[in-house]
Amino acid sequence: MRLERVHHIGIRVSEEAAAVAFYERFGFRTVYRDAHDPVLVLVNDTGVELNLVVNAVPNPEAKNPLMDAPVKLTGYTHIALEVESIEAAQAELMAWGIPITEGPRRLGAGMSLFIRDPDANVLELRQNLPPSS
Repeated sequence: MRLERVHHIGIRVSEEAAAVAFYERFGFRTVYRDAHDPVLVLVNDTGVELNLVVNAVPNPEAKNPLMDAPVKLTGYTHIALEVESIEAAQAELMAWGIPITEGPRRLGAGMSLFIRDPDANVLELRQNLPPSS
């Protein structure tokens, strides 16, 4: 079997309106709402697809069970979305009032910063850097 690419990312959220408003800031728009399951499909202009699964229990402490708990469980910890400029992304996040939880910092061949959506799901914004000479 040959995998072609990541098709979409599923993110469990508790409040549809808050999650959609958050992801719309990054250029996502709702293109599908399932009639039987609490799923919304969002896509941006470059074809990145997110499936919001709207059935999480509200988390008033805004803690991520995979990242913030002392006992580390298995599971997907974050998604990384590529940006053209980490500096421009940082400035936009600051203008929007979205806290940066880590970074920007160099990780391997790129610069990364980390943020959280309204349900404390972790997103990494990443800029690839040209190879060093």
